[in-house]
Amino acid sequence: MTQQVPSTEPELAGVRNFRDVGGLPTVDGRRVRPGRLFRSGHLAHATEADAVFLGSLGLHTIFDFRNAADQRLEGPDVTLPGVRNVNLPLTDPADGAEFWKMVRDGELDQLRSVLADGKAADRMSTSYRSIIKQRTSEHSQVLHALAEDSVPALMHCAAGKDRAGLSIAVTLLAVGVERDAIEADYLASNAAHRRYRVHRTDDSPNAMSPEVMELLSPLFDARAEYLAAAFETIDATWGDVDTYLADGLKVTPATRERLRERLLD
Repeated sequence: MTQQVPSTEPELAGVRNFRDVGGLPTVDGRRVRPGRLFRSGHLAHATEADAVFLGSLGLHTIFDFRNAADQRLEGPDVTLPGVRNVNLPLTDPADGAEFWKMVRDGELDQLRSVLADGKAADRMSTSYRSIIKQRTSEHSQVLHALAEDSVPALMHCAAGKDRAGLSIAVTLLAVGVERDAIEADYLASNAAHRRYRVHRTDDSPNAMSPEVMELLSPLFDARAEYLAAAFETIDATWGDVDTYLADGLKVTPATRERLRERLLD
């Protein structure tokens, strides 16, 4: 398949938060090669035109980090001919099930109790720390797959911000991308046209109220403090990135070099 890398970010009708991470600089002066690594929100609502565009990218693998509950809510990804789909849930379906029902039902008093006064942001930071510490096997699988044969690749979760954002960040750390550049790419998910559309119960009187939206806002933000919590967890648990990759993810120097060959200019 001929690979056609867009010169500008496309406007996809049914896919949120899509972008190519090409161009990000590494600490040794190289850059991520355009057309090798993409990120987005879920592909379940991709239109026919979206699917044609995605099919033009020459993708080898799509990594879907959603769990079964996400897939029931949003639906399965669109099928792209010749593309391998790998589902690697980075959260448990039971985690947050009652919470998200509360969100969809607009239970205002309960939402205040669990989200107000900084609790929503704390919830996000805790989630990032947990994914880094508990999902080493999944992140190891992603990096080894990319080093072997899975490029070009697209990584996504539901919103393309948290689980996909962390997996992109881990991949970029492995090939030596500057942390400031990783953070800037992560924060790009805050653009209005990229943000996740929340599904809510239609008959809930509080579902769309300004107070509910304000309470939920930290959950749908990409905040530097969330990514910092992930990086701090790496340093606190393993000491540094090299040890995290070697001991935590079982990624050898040879595998990291293959990653660099596949992903960098």
